[in-house]
Amino acid sequence: MGHSDSSKKDKRLIRIKVHPHAKRDHVAELEPDYYSIWTTAAPEKGKANEAVRRLLAERLGVAPSCLELRKGATSREKVFELTVFKTGER
Repeated sequence: MGHSDSSKKDKRLIRIKVHPHAKRDHVAELEPDYYSIWTTAAPEKGKANEAVRRLLAERLGVAPSCLELRKGATSREKVFELTVFKTGER
């Protein structure tokens, strides 16, 4: 079992500008913690949000479950919270 102690995890906010209906999936870092993400997914029923979460997780080398959408569920401008657990705890 993992600990829920906040001292065991690092959190940071990551801003995203989304481009749905793109010809291909692509992630570009514009500045630290600010990315532009192109996804082939449509912005309907959360499909683009899930695609963006998956693409961002892949780019950052973390599991998609480490990213939580905090702002912008229906907007092209989004904020995800990245939570990385220290010492392999989850």
